[in-house]
Amino acid sequence: MSFSNHISRRGKPDIDTLVRGVCAGERSHLAMAITLVESRAPKHRPLAHELMQRILPHTGGALRVGLTGVPGAGKSTFIEALGMSLCAQGKKVAVLAVDPSSSIHGGSILGDKTRMEELARHANAFIRPSPSGNSLGGVAARTREALLLCEAAGYNVVLVETVGVGQSETEVRTMTDFFLLLQIAGAGDELQGIKKGVIELADAIVVNKADGENQRKAELAKVEYSRILNFLHSFTPGWQPQALSCSALEGHGIDHVWALVLKFRDEMTASGVFESRRREQNVDWFHALLQQAVMQRFTESNRERIQALEAAVGRGEVPVSMALSELLQ
Repeated sequence: MSFSNHISRRGKPDIDTLVRGVCAGERSHLAMAITLVESRAPKHRPLAHELMQRILPHTGGALRVGLTGVPGAGKSTFIEALGMSLCAQGKKVAVLAVDPSSSIHGGSILGDKTRMEELARHANAFIRPSPSGNSLGGVAARTREALLLCEAAGYNVVLVETVGVGQSETEVRTMTDFFLLLQIAGAGDELQGIKKGVIELADAIVVNKADGENQRKAELAKVEYSRILNFLHSFTPGWQPQALSCSALEGHGIDHVWALVLKFRDEMTASGVFESRRREQNVDWFHALLQQAVMQRFTESNRERIQALEAAVGRGEVPVSMALSELLQ
């Protein structure tokens, strides 16, 4: 069922149908609703705003877990193992997986459904791969809206998989409750490929692929990460981040990881941190959208002047700093 099939006779998406379908937990309507909020077409923005306003009272009930890690850490395998375990417990699990967009042609493979084939077929699961586009945060531009739509559809666990580890990856921290860093052992320097800033944001570090001949290395890496976490300031007040190990391939340790997430939720709810963080995240979201809107409006209003200064900078006639100063004046 395509998005175009739900265009009304007036040429607009049927918002009433989308709202009813999303709140009823219909995956096809949820997918179309996310397509609407992801649309860059100006005519769709008012409709997307109306949709989000109407589903807002039905949001907020999910446990939001962000997951990042170095390439090859087994993020997709881990998510499928965790998702299948949660579905077996009767939970509804949504996965918002972001694929990196090509810097050359802008395309994206969007292959997460093929990497999580078993989970994708489960009736209690919903997987939505989205291209990162021009977003620097390792998440798609409309991931927050997609997350709220999943909550309105009755998914009580939302997993957000990010592109990879980098300085700009930390945007996922501003939209999730629990932030998990997935690592692997046996690569020599255990800190290779990760940034200190990302470790400081983590509520837990999980060393994956603790199986076979790699099990001992994974346990040693877990001990090393535990030592590191003891010296770092915790991002979440009142919580001491922990290091765990697991084998997503064999399913070992997955239940321990989820038990830690639930412990985090219970303790942070009791202390009030959970609720205050949600409020702070809404304010962060507002400021992020404000910056985008101001930048877009400014660029559209000064397009010719920007193009002229770009040409002058390219020819070496005007220093970059001077061009920027002239433009802002």
